[in-house]
Amino acid sequence: MTRQIARVLAYAALLALSACNLAPPYQRPSTPKPPAFKEAPAPDSTWFPAAPADELDRGAWWTLFGDPVLTGLVEQVDVSNQNVAAAVASYAQAEALVRQQRAALFPSLALNAQATHTGGRGSSSARTNDYQLNVGASWEPDIWGKLRLAVTSAQASAQASAADLAAAKLSAQAALATDYFALREADNEIKLLTAAVEAYARSLKITQNQYDVGIAQRTDVLQAQTQLETTQANLVSMVGQRARLEHAIALLIGKVPAEFTLAAGEWNASVPAVPLVVPSALLQRRPDIAAAERAVAAANAQIGIQRAAYFPNIGLSAAVGSGASTLPALFNASNSVWSLGLTLAQTLFDAGATKARVEGAIAGRDVAIANYRQTVLTAFQSVEDDLSNIRTLAEQEGSRRAASADADRTEQLTQNQYLQGQIPYTTVVTAQVTALNARQALSQLMSSRQAATIALIQSMGGGWQAPEPIATGGL
Repeated sequence: MTRQIARVLAYAALLALSACNLAPPYQRPSTPKPPAFKEAPAPDSTWFPAAPADELDRGAWWTLFGDPVLTGLVEQVDVSNQNVAAAVASYAQAEALVRQQRAALFPSLALNAQATHTGGRGSSSARTNDYQLNVGASWEPDIWGKLRLAVTSAQASAQASAADLAAAKLSAQAALATDYFALREADNEIKLLTAAVEAYARSLKITQNQYDVGIAQRTDVLQAQTQLETTQANLVSMVGQRARLEHAIALLIGKVPAEFTLAAGEWNASVPAVPLVVPSALLQRRPDIAAAERAVAAANAQIGIQRAAYFPNIGLSAAVGSGASTLPALFNASNSVWSLGLTLAQTLFDAGATKARVEGAIAGRDVAIANYRQTVLTAFQSVEDDLSNIRTLAEQEGSRRAASADADRTEQLTQNQYLQGQIPYTTVVTAQVTALNARQALSQLMSSRQAATIALIQSMGGGWQAPEPIATGGL
C-alpha cells in the first residue's frame, strides 16, 4: 500500500514539476522612448542636470520647498487621508489573493471524526456504538500551469495595486502642496489688500478734507469712496477663498474643517530648480504607468488560464481511516482502511465556449496594451506641458517684478502731484489700481510657478532627485 501511494504521488509530482506554460511569453509592450523632452529649457543658472534612475528613492519631494509647515501637513496624508487608506486596504486585499492562489498549488488535508450511538426503547433492543476517524487528502497537480498562471496574474494585479497606492499617495500629496501654497498666496494677497484698504482710507480722508475747504471736487470724494469700497469687497472675497482652501487641506489630511485651522504665516515663494534635461526613463517612476504595465502582465496570464480548459483536469485523492465500536479499538491497525483515487475530467463539447474565452482573454490583453501605451503617451504630454508652463512662468517673473516696482513708483508720484494740484484725482485712482493689480499679479505668478513645479513633480512620478550619495546636483 505504502509503495503504491508513494509511486502515484511521485509520478504526480513529476507531472506538476514539468508543467507547461500555456500563456504567451510576456514582453513589456513597446512605447516611444525619446532621449529628452522637447520643452526642456536651455541651460542657465536656474536649471541643473538631473540624476535619473528608475530604482532611486523618490524621497520627500515636498522638502524641496523648504517649508516646515507643509512638511508637517504632508506627513499626515499617509495616516489620515481616507483615499490613501482605501488604497492601502486594496493592496492588502490583492496580497491576500496572491496567497490564496498560491495555496491552490499544494494538497489540502481534511480530518473527519464521527461518533454514533444507536439503540431502541425496549430492554432487549441492541445498543451499538460506532466511531469513525478519517484523514483525507486531495490535490490537483498543476500539469497545464493553470494554477501557477493564476498566481502570476494575482501577483501582477497586486503589483498594480501597489502602484495604485503610490499614485493615490502622490496625488494627495500634490493636491495638499498645491492647496497649501495657494492658501499662502491668499495670505499674501490679504496683506496686500489690507494695506491697500488702509492707504485708500487715508486717501479718502485727505480728499474729503480738501473738498471741505473747497480745493477738491465732489467727484474726487466719490471716486475715493468707490475705490475703497471695491477694495474692501475684494478683501472679503479673498478671505472667503482662503477659508475654502483651508477646508480642502483639512479634507486631505482626514479631518473635518471644524477641527482644522491653519494660522496665517509667512509665504516662502521660492521655487525649486528643475532638471536641465529630464530623461524619458524617469517616466518609469510614474505609478500609473507601472499599474498599466502590470495590468498587461495579468491579462497575458489570463490567456494561459483560459487555454488550460482545452486539457483534462486531473485530481488525486487519498484517505486513511479507521472504524470501530469502541474508542480503544479505533486506533488498532486491523481496523484501518485506506483508499487512493485518480480522477480525470475532460470537456468533450462546449459549442466553442472555451475558444471564445481564450479569444476574449486575448482581446483583454490587447485592451490592456492599448491602455498602457496611451498612459505612456499621456505621461509624455503631461511632462511636456508642465515643462513648457514652468519655462513660460519663469520668463514672466522678471517682467512682473519690474512692472510692480514701476507701478509703485508711479503711484507715489501721482499722489504727490495730486496734492500739489498738478493732476486730477482720476489719475491717482488709475495709478493706485494699476499698482495693486501689479502686486497681485506678481503674487499670483509666484504661486503659479510653485503649482507648476508640483505638477511636474507629480508628472514624473514623485520627483527627480536621487538620494545621497548618488545625487549629482544640489537643490
